[in-house]
Amino acid sequence: MARKKVTIVGSGNVGATTAHWIAAKELADVVLLDVIEGVPQGKGLDLLEAMPIEKRDVSIIGTNDYADTANSDVVVITAGIARKPGMSRDDLLNTNFKIMSDVVSKVVAQSPNTILVIVSNPLDAMAQTAFKQAGLPRERVIGMAGVLDSARFRTFIAEELKVSVENVTAFVLGGHGDTMVPLSRYSTVAGIPITELIPADRLKELETRTANGGAEIVKHLKTGSAYYAPSAAATEMVEAILKDKKKILPCAAYLQGEYGIKGLYVGVPCKLGAKGLEQIIEIKLTADEQAALNRSADAVKELCSVIGVA
Repeated sequence: MARKKVTIVGSGNVGATTAHWIAAKELADVVLLDVIEGVPQGKGLDLLEAMPIEKRDVSIIGTNDYADTANSDVVVITAGIARKPGMSRDDLLNTNFKIMSDVVSKVVAQSPNTILVIVSNPLDAMAQTAFKQAGLPRERVIGMAGVLDSARFRTFIAEELKVSVENVTAFVLGGHGDTMVPLSRYSTVAGIPITELIPADRLKELETRTANGGAEIVKHLKTGSAYYAPSAAATEMVEAILKDKKKILPCAAYLQGEYGIKGLYVGVPCKLGAKGLEQIIEIKLTADEQAALNRSADAVKELCSVIGVA
């Protein structure tokens, strides 16, 4: 059986590290594409030369030519400018809208049956852009946000309670940004709701830290943004698709009435498998949680309206 093929568009920190995770897990052959000549070729060759040490049989190529991406099973799009200190995700909007529109039309022309995993920021608006540009069904355009946000929340919960991260499950809904909705009521440690283990005021602090997780890292780095956790999150989604795992992960999906929201990409629990988005799981929300999710959706809609994809 031929190996699966994954293209990663953008060979900056997030793209190159996604290639690293995918190759290290021997999930697929990897094509690393970028507009800058030499960068994807150099990083791709460097990673390929690590494979004998890692005992992984995968092909990795770097390229500037979309023809090399033909017939990709999954395309992960990380292309765009990164956030700088003091810059909001919204500041990225217009530049990354143009980049996303261009990239999507080119990758879909080469791989009409592909599944798109969108990582570029502002995430929800870029997923909406990709969906409108690609002309693919919503099942094949999915945004990576909730997996990352939930991982951050899980990290903070595990640190707080001094337990294994393997014991912690957490759900974060809504847009990828300050309006995200960490659902403590549905977050557990070995099946025990964290609302029974962490005082409400402290839990609120952890939720706030989760919502500001990206900005906290940008503040430390000063000249860049997070990439280890975002790339690991994208890889988890790719693995669920390629292995048809039917894994339930929080992702940005195009809602058609679910949660009372229509025509918008918003983070919700999704079942991922070989067809991409195979099911949206609707959970019961309290009035406060629904109101918070609506506020988050409104923030996404505002961005989408600015770039004409609402």
